[in-house]
Amino acid sequence: MILSDPEGFRASLLRYGSMNSSQTASSRPRLFSGIQPSGSTHLGNYLGALKNWKKLQDDHDALYCIVDLHALTLPKEPGEVLTGTLEIAKMLLAAGIDPDRSAFFVQSHVPEHSELCWLMQTVTSFGELSRMTQFKDKSGRSSKFVSAALFTYPALQAADILLYDTDVVPVGDDQRQHVELSRDVAIRFNSRFGETFVVPEHKIPEAGARVMDLQRPDNKMSKSVDSPQGTIGMLDTPKEIEKKIKRAVTDNDGEVRYDRETKPGVSNLLEILAAATDGNAEDLANNYTQYGPLKADTAAALIEILQPIQQRVAELDDAEVTAQLARIKGIGDWTAQIYLLACLGRPDAWPAGDVALQTAMQHALSLPDRPKAPEMTTLAQNWRPLRAVAARLLWAYYRHLK
Repeated sequence: MILSDPEGFRASLLRYGSMNSSQTASSRPRLFSGIQPSGSTHLGNYLGALKNWKKLQDDHDALYCIVDLHALTLPKEPGEVLTGTLEIAKMLLAAGIDPDRSAFFVQSHVPEHSELCWLMQTVTSFGELSRMTQFKDKSGRSSKFVSAALFTYPALQAADILLYDTDVVPVGDDQRQHVELSRDVAIRFNSRFGETFVVPEHKIPEAGARVMDLQRPDNKMSKSVDSPQGTIGMLDTPKEIEKKIKRAVTDNDGEVRYDRETKPGVSNLLEILAAATDGNAEDLANNYTQYGPLKADTAAALIEILQPIQQRVAELDDAEVTAQLARIKGIGDWTAQIYLLACLGRPDAWPAGDVALQTAMQHALSLPDRPKAPEMTTLAQNWRPLRAVAARLLWAYYRHLK
């Protein structure tokens, strides 16, 4: 292992690897969530995920991932995923994701995701994958080419989650099925090969978990569906937001009431307003007797929460975002190697004469205990680096292949 900046490495390792007494692994549940870098980020992404992510940084050991490998499940032009990765990274930073408080990284920078995906496929059945509703929806919309990756990607999603000893997965309601599959796979693997993976729980926000299309309120607002008037983009201007909300589909009876089954359009507007203002959709319905004021207040609330994000996006340039991702990836490369050495328990494998590395390893091994798998080292159980996943992968291989 060659370190071009050993002192910088040591400082980074201590920064990302250590936790103070108020933020130990035992007191802060570990959280993982990801977002694809495909299409334009819309209101559903923000209210269903990003707004919640910002809050969860305060009391969780949070890992937020740009899942660029998942974006490849649908056909992409050369360079499209890279451009999308930079755009979504910019949006995440503008929305309040703080790399100094959360692990923020790109999925393809961590090859263990792909490696563990293969092991996950060996304990995932064809029937389980064929029942995934997202595969049915997306494959049904494609008349040309349906990739095998679109069918198997829930196994990669399970690998994403299980690599990090994840306790909580904040997702929209449409992703609940995939988290349930991750739980089933973890339980099955543990049953067959011994305790290896933490079984995660899903966390769905009360409001805004599933923002619906403004023109087709029975369908989810989506990046992959062509519905420009039904989708509010994160970078839409105030006039565009007002226009789309004003034209949102409601119904003909004129009563403002929260009822998802009989009044999906009105209920969608109430849920959007509730998510934007941290309110309750049913309670908010009591404040309105006409659709016009409801639409006006919904548009105003969206403009108020989106304008600061839009201003921050405008301030960030691609070079700054690229440098940020490169810095994080560099720290991840270093920490994964440390994790490997610690998991293997081979002090003799530590590079001779590298005092900074030796000191960092000794520090990491002294971190507090988080009992998950007794056979693993203290470091492998508890350390919080950006890319501290190699030990989890090695242990899974050992369990599966021994």
